[in-house]
Amino acid sequence: MTWNHPRGYDPMVACSRLWKEKTGVSIEWEKRSLQDFESFPVEELARAYDLIVIDHPHVGQITAEKCLAPLDVPGREAEREALAKASVGRSYPSYTWQGRQWAFPIDAASQVQAWRPDLIEAAPTIWTEVLELAQQGRVLLPLRPPHSLMCFFTLAADLGRPCAVEGPGDLVDPEVGETVIEMLREMAALVDPECLTMDPIAVFEKMAEAGSRIACAPLIYGYVPYAAAGFRPNRLFFSDMPTVGGNGPVGSALGGTGIAVSAFSTAAEEAIDFAYWIASGDVQRGPYAANGGQPGHAAAWEDEAVNAETGDFYRATRATLEGAWVRPRHDGYMAFQQAASDRLNEVLAGRQDPRRVVADINRLFRESFAPAAAG
Repeated sequence: MTWNHPRGYDPMVACSRLWKEKTGVSIEWEKRSLQDFESFPVEELARAYDLIVIDHPHVGQITAEKCLAPLDVPGREAEREALAKASVGRSYPSYTWQGRQWAFPIDAASQVQAWRPDLIEAAPTIWTEVLELAQQGRVLLPLRPPHSLMCFFTLAADLGRPCAVEGPGDLVDPEVGETVIEMLREMAALVDPECLTMDPIAVFEKMAEAGSRIACAPLIYGYVPYAAAGFRPNRLFFSDMPTVGGNGPVGSALGGTGIAVSAFSTAAEEAIDFAYWIASGDVQRGPYAANGGQPGHAAAWEDEAVNAETGDFYRATRATLEGAWVRPRHDGYMAFQQAASDRLNEVLAGRQDPRRVVADINRLFRESFAPAAAG
């Protein structure tokens, strides 16, 4: 099971076709919406599928539910060491939890910047430049949950005050939280109100459609297909995120995906073999990238041909990926992510006091550790 976008589906199908030619093992892929990918219970998927593409914040819940098979099997230490060394940013360790490896990164992403070189001369490098474009009606920002919270995380970290990743204390210093909310409220007041219902794909589609005047999406998870010529009427380019704290593009909330194997699989050995293969450098920079994937392996990010096909997507965003921040991953985080995003969107819609919202988000974060404490 993977997610419903050419970036998530097409490379899995293409690589599985090659795998069948290589090994005789057939793998059929199904897909679910981006919203389901970010929130659907992994245990239910593990009971229905042998191979699952997951998001790293699920790993604490996965460990508690015992629904995935660890990939750090004996005898393959050298392969894992090579994958770890080739990780883009912290993609590989983001799937490490309680001493075990629960997935291998096959897709690396964080909040970067999308822009239109036919509409502006250069991508904004600082937040105030983005505000100027927003005042002209030329900016969109995906704020549909959980992306509003991802923007909150990114801005706090780039200010040099990253949110906590462990409990049981507060998520964020109240003063920092209020500052970030005011920044997001200022931007939300300038962009189309529909941004509160838009995920990255919706923003990219709007930016790339014929006649669009949208020149910039300053904090958005990179989607490499939109950087390819001919994918949509207008080609998008990508760059490092604009900075707010003077420390460079640091603290972007890490995204991306990993390939995992169900603990309930009756073909676990074959599934694990495929996971090692598709995460490897030769596959990632070869058929995976060639079929619309966004690799998680540095071999692809550094490949001349891969960059040439995508307007230097990988080179242009690498610094942001290397400086990305890994979200909390404890059992209880996923429910917090949804609740905190919903609460944040209330203030972005102009209906709540920022101080009260920060207090509520901090309370929700503390409470999110209750399941682990009870267990």
